[in-house]
Amino acid sequence: MHTTTTRTLAIAAALTLGLTLAGCSTSNSGSDAGSSSSSTSAASAHNDQDVMFAQMMLPHHKQAVEMSDMLLAKGSGVDTDVAGLAKQIKAEQSPEINQLTGWLKGWGEPVESEHSGMGHSMSGMMSDSDMTDLDKASAKDAGKLYLEQMIQHHKGAVDMAKTEVDKGKNTDAVAMAKSIVSSQTEQITQMQDMLASL
Repeated sequence: MHTTTTRTLAIAAALTLGLTLAGCSTSNSGSDAGSSSSSTSAASAHNDQDVMFAQMMLPHHKQAVEMSDMLLAKGSGVDTDVAGLAKQIKAEQSPEINQLTGWLKGWGEPVESEHSGMGHSMSGMMSDSDMTDLDKASAKDAGKLYLEQMIQHHKGAVDMAKTEVDKGKNTDAVAMAKSIVSSQTEQITQMQDMLASL
């Protein structure tokens, strides 16, 4: 019963997207006969790469939010620029966590898979000891450690996102991946500059 509702919502979203795309198309002949995917499945159309991207990016984003929370919990002793960046990362990634979860549920795929079980071996993920180091660091030292860890974390996310851009099928997931490549590449440069000035 729940899957029927999800499918209905996915079809409704797909129809909306399909109509929008049809309106933008100059070569719309009015016939769907030659199209392998009808407009009803346009929004929910996805491949294994899309599923892997969502399942792997979810724990990745969750850890970035957790790292940011750890840093911000240290209070006023943290460098203000670093704290500002941590707030920005939380503000960007928290909504994406909801989006990724929504896509997986809409596609009828598990939110957690063998990919998310890979945990710390995933590109850019911090180990338990890395997280403990950040948690135990003084407010003064935490800013530098956070930047060093988040640069590695972002590089891993950018690599995963580039693979999605190249091999993904779902237009929304590919759009998110492009956004991640752009914003996080910019933040890596920003963090490297901040590190140099600390």
